[in-house]
Amino acid sequence: MKFALTSIAIRPLLALLLTLVAGAAQAGRVETLSVKNEAFTEAAEFRISLPDTYDTQTDKRYVVLLDLHPRAANLLAGMEDWMSHNGDWPWLETIIVTAPDSHQGLGKLKQAAIEQGDGQLLDFIERGLLPAIEAKYRSNGFKIMSGFTGNGGLVLYTLLNRPELFNAYLAASPVLGQDFAKVLQDAEPKLKAMASRLEHKPRFLQISTSDSDFEQGQLAPYAELEAKLKAFAPAGLKWQSKRFDGSYYMTQPVLATAHGIEFIFDDIHRVLAPDSAISQKGAEAIIRHYQQLSTDVYGFEVSPADSLIALGQSLKQSAPQQARAVYESGLASLPKSASLHFELGLLLGEQGDKQGARKELQLALANTDHPFWQKYYGDALAKIESGVAKE
Repeated sequence: MKFALTSIAIRPLLALLLTLVAGAAQAGRVETLSVKNEAFTEAAEFRISLPDTYDTQTDKRYVVLLDLHPRAANLLAGMEDWMSHNGDWPWLETIIVTAPDSHQGLGKLKQAAIEQGDGQLLDFIERGLLPAIEAKYRSNGFKIMSGFTGNGGLVLYTLLNRPELFNAYLAASPVLGQDFAKVLQDAEPKLKAMASRLEHKPRFLQISTSDSDFEQGQLAPYAELEAKLKAFAPAGLKWQSKRFDGSYYMTQPVLATAHGIEFIFDDIHRVLAPDSAISQKGAEAIIRHYQQLSTDVYGFEVSPADSLIALGQSLKQSAPQQARAVYESGLASLPKSASLHFELGLLLGEQGDKQGARKELQLALANTDHPFWQKYYGDALAKIESGVAKE
């Protein structure tokens, strides 16, 4: 078995075992955030569900997700914990923010947005809620808004009117009929106008629905929205429509969230194939691609390490020196990448450079604090050191 190949290929399988080695995950902390507004007689108490690592990894910053339905709190926090606890894969650890139950002031703002397209709700989110979250919690700047039915319609209303507020929008079974928040009425002109607003920072949108009895009345306006998106969505809006036909109505938020999260973070997790157009241009092209994702799409660092390793592995047998150059180029940009040090160490060991291999494996070990990878890299280092000792 070749360790270099295995280190990439077995990662999805190893992810299932990581918590067995590292210990059982602990539930994230829950607290409230009080947000005032001139339209409220009482402050709105938003529920904040913090990720598992928030209190232990104090230098880490997190994605933020807002859902205006109070009952979404446990659903989203539970899904986030399950889908992120194996190393931010496929859901990057996220701070979940949900609205208070039956808050009259907030309810009036939502009603005005729905019935009149009034912007006070978005003013509150932009000038009150989001700054309060940023001031108190360690956000990495990437924000998601999700919603189901009426709140799904408000997700679309937010995208059309203030696309800059969130980086990604998930609208599950959105209410669109009866001129809801003027979404269909405004879709064409506001999608056309969105092109210049998204020039430097693309946005993600997922809409979804099903053929359940409760959604039948919304299928025609949903199809109308799809048609408008196909015709007028700007290049900066990366969007998809999902149909979960045959599933129950109350299952829709679960399906929409799972698919939406995979959609949003796919460019982070999907490894570039060695024969892809980008990888065929070499290591520097891969690095530039991930720098563009980091700067222009996500706003936080997205690592090229796995795609560099995939390219290096594809070259090991036919062009080992080129493979070495790929790893070394990667380490010039990512000197603390444990996985790149590990792959370079294995390659050097196969080429007979045991001293170089030992140095790289030592660096791999020094740059990870995860118990599984410490053991995995440590075992490889022990084999190399055993060979050196025999010389």
